[in-house]
Amino acid sequence: MSTLEESYLVGLIGDGITASLSPPMHEQEGREHGLLYLYRPVDTGALGLQGQAAQDAAPRLLAAGRDLGFNAFNITHPFKQTIMEHLDEVDPDARNLGAVNTVVFRDGRSVGYNTDYSGYITGLQGAIAEPDLGDVVQLGAGGAGSAIAYALLRAGARQLTLIDLDLDRSTARAAALQEQFPDQAVRARPHADLPASLVTATGLAHCTPVGMHSHPGMPIESSWLRPEMWVSEVVYLPVETELVVAARAAGCQVVDGGRMAVGQALDAFGLMTGLRADPERVRRHFLELVARNQG
Repeated sequence: MSTLEESYLVGLIGDGITASLSPPMHEQEGREHGLLYLYRPVDTGALGLQGQAAQDAAPRLLAAGRDLGFNAFNITHPFKQTIMEHLDEVDPDARNLGAVNTVVFRDGRSVGYNTDYSGYITGLQGAIAEPDLGDVVQLGAGGAGSAIAYALLRAGARQLTLIDLDLDRSTARAAALQEQFPDQAVRARPHADLPASLVTATGLAHCTPVGMHSHPGMPIESSWLRPEMWVSEVVYLPVETELVVAARAAGCQVVDGGRMAVGQALDAFGLMTGLRADPERVRRHFLELVARNQG
């Protein structure tokens, strides 16, 4: 715990985020470090802003926060891409991803980072000491999937197969990633090829909404799971999705969606404060928050 009581004022800019778990996670970890740490959601929807009006307001809100003494902001949907042009500096990984979800103010300058990809790596390696990244299949190439695909290649995946219902989207994403990672193999395959692709896969990264409370179900057949493969889930509400339960039953090493959510918080907290958040403590608090919200 810190010997000096430091203060931090941080926020989250996004649409429909008043119920986000980020504020209580950050604030509790701040208290554990002896900090005065206040995390405020800035919800453009709650402010009555939609569409282009919200896009125009986001950089003004960020600038106002800097002027008012905020230390940092998390940035979420739908501003992760458009906020970049308004920053003084962007971390190379965030630039490669084309998205920023954390902005830190240093010496009056705004610096953008992406902890979506780094949070995934943190969560994956926190759950599995040495995940086999030889032949990874990723289901879903949309918003979260873009960051996770980049994360897998950044972590050393030798072969990454992207599968999405929208083959054009997965093909375009695979081509862009192949250019960024020329020494690794990135390919897109039709959704119908998913069962065949999983036959030799060392890991499956699930990156679609299937399994959420609002989209219940299984994204794959449970018979396609093999105990030799690891399975990671992006959905964390609920944490115990049907895929997570089925993968454990099949003997797979499993990374639930909460791991990525916690990983993002860990990395953002570190960027914002320069301190290392305690992974297990933050995860315990996250699970308590999820249980409380579901209750």
